[in-house]
Parts: sequence; structure tokens; C-alpha cells
Amino acid sequence: MVGWVLRIVVAAALLGSAGVHYFLWTQDYPGLTGSLFLLNAIAGLVLAIAVLAWRHWLPALGAAGFGALTLGAYVLAATVGFMGNHDQFNSQPEYWGVITEAVCIVGGLALLFVKDRRRATV
Repeated sequence: MVGWVLRIVVAAALLGSAGVHYFLWTQDYPGLTGSLFLLNAIAGLVLAIAVLAWRHWLPALGAAGFGALTLGAYVLAATVGFMGNHDQFNSQPEYWGVITEAVCIVGGLALLFVKDRRRATV
């Protein structure tokens, strides 16, 4: 039961991050940044489906890695700038992005350590 609840939370965080990046893609960011926002939206959707459908350690690792890399890119953009963009952590998409990506990291790592009890009893 805990495993499924955690999977749903991680999938929701992945979809939230994907939604934020899809919204940012619709805002016409110039250059490669806009394309990377679309790629991030698609990757978040695919990972959310994988976390729910595949009981394996790989989607959990993917969710944690997705959150860490996305949050790392945002931290770079907010501090020293990233690919010509310099964010200031002052908008709703930025707040939601940081929250959802932190949940992806923590939840993905937690999923790596949750045991599937149904397999243990068989």
C-alpha cells in the first residue's frame, strides 16, 4: 500500500513538473531553452507513466534523476545564468517547479528503498 501511494505521489510530481515546463514552452522562450522545456515536459509525462506501470527500480531512479537534473538546471539559471537565461525565483511556475522537482527527488529515492511486499509473500 505504501508503495502505491508513493508511486502516485511521484507520478503526480512528475506530471506537475511536466505541466510547468509545458506552460513555459508556450511562453516562447528563445533558442534552445524553449525546446528543452518541451523535451522536459515530454520526459516528465513518460516517466510518470513508467512509475505507475512498471514496478522496477529504473523508473524510480529516473524520477530522482529527472528531478535532480531539472532542479540543478534551474539553480544554475537562478544563480549564474543558464544558456542565456537568468531567472529570479519570483513567479508561480518557478515555485511549482522547485516544489515538484524536490518531490521527484525525495519520492524517487524513497521508491528505490520500498520493498514490494506481495513478491515477498509468494
